[in-house]
Amino acid sequence: MSAPILVTGGAGFIGSNLADRLAGEGHDIVIYDALARAGVDRNLSWLQQRHGSRIRFVHADIRDEERLAEEVARAAAVFHFAAQVAVTTSLEDPADDFATNIAATFYLLEAVRTRAPHVPVIFASTNKVYGDLADLEFALEDEAYRPVDPQVRAHGIGEMRPLDFHTPYGVSKGAADQYVLDYARSFGLKTCVLRMSCIYGQRQMGTEDQGWVAHFLIRALNGEPITLYGDGHQVRDVLDVRDAVNAYVAAWRHIDQVAGRAFNLGGGPDNAVSLRQLLAHIATLTGQPVDVDYADWRAGDQRYFVADARAAHDALALPPRRDWREGVAALAAWLQHEHRQECRIGVAA
Repeated sequence: MSAPILVTGGAGFIGSNLADRLAGEGHDIVIYDALARAGVDRNLSWLQQRHGSRIRFVHADIRDEERLAEEVARAAAVFHFAAQVAVTTSLEDPADDFATNIAATFYLLEAVRTRAPHVPVIFASTNKVYGDLADLEFALEDEAYRPVDPQVRAHGIGEMRPLDFHTPYGVSKGAADQYVLDYARSFGLKTCVLRMSCIYGQRQMGTEDQGWVAHFLIRALNGEPITLYGDGHQVRDVLDVRDAVNAYVAAWRHIDQVAGRAFNLGGGPDNAVSLRQLLAHIATLTGQPVDVDYADWRAGDQRYFVADARAAHDALALPPRRDWREGVAALAAWLQHEHRQECRIGVAA
């Protein structure tokens, strides 16, 4: 019997999509999750219904050092998604942010080093490790900030950009990112880091603090107002979760070639969209205007982030990315279907 693949935070948005892909390919999966985020229990149920005994659930906190080490020792590979994911929450409770993002990642790496040094570790990092990019100049064009620098404009922000941690969340994810890379350098572990831009897609429980594409759609579909922090011209490169999963699987399969490397993972310039542009597309999809309020900029907000993901696409041999308009339309359709399902369940109950 082959060893299972451990997915920490596996009931979450990206983790559940990855688990579905790997279980569908015949792998046994351990979902390690505290189920602290609202709605992720539905993702777990969905996985169990689809894959049965291939899914083993461990209801535990990522900060439980001994429990985590037990699962690491049994694993064939580790995908580490469990984290505190919101800048706002990190400002409210930086101690919890530290314990969840830095200390727990350290526990995981130590478990691999001491109990399973052959096990690959793929870590979910963030574009926040590059800071607020305040040194870049931007021009406002067609409702969106665009960089003046021609290289950045053509390709986005590359991995050679200096790290610059802002907010407790940026510091904690950045420190964990560096720990993961250094355990490859110092101890020879097979680790790889993917610094993600804005991932969206099915099974995303979007909130105002995290998962903003789904959050915008949910609010619009419910006829509720959306708050934009800043002026709404800020630009992000959005990436469909299926494309993100392709990258995680490829990083695992190419781990001997990419161990110790960090890659930017995002939609790139072709999938760069401002918040206002996205809302205009949502209005087209729903057939009704979106009610928008404005508030002050939030700490750590970037006016622009577009990932230069060419290194990942070359090293991991990734397929072409899904166009954001098609992907957002598919997410809207899924959200509408999920809403109808919930209504039917409510009536039946």
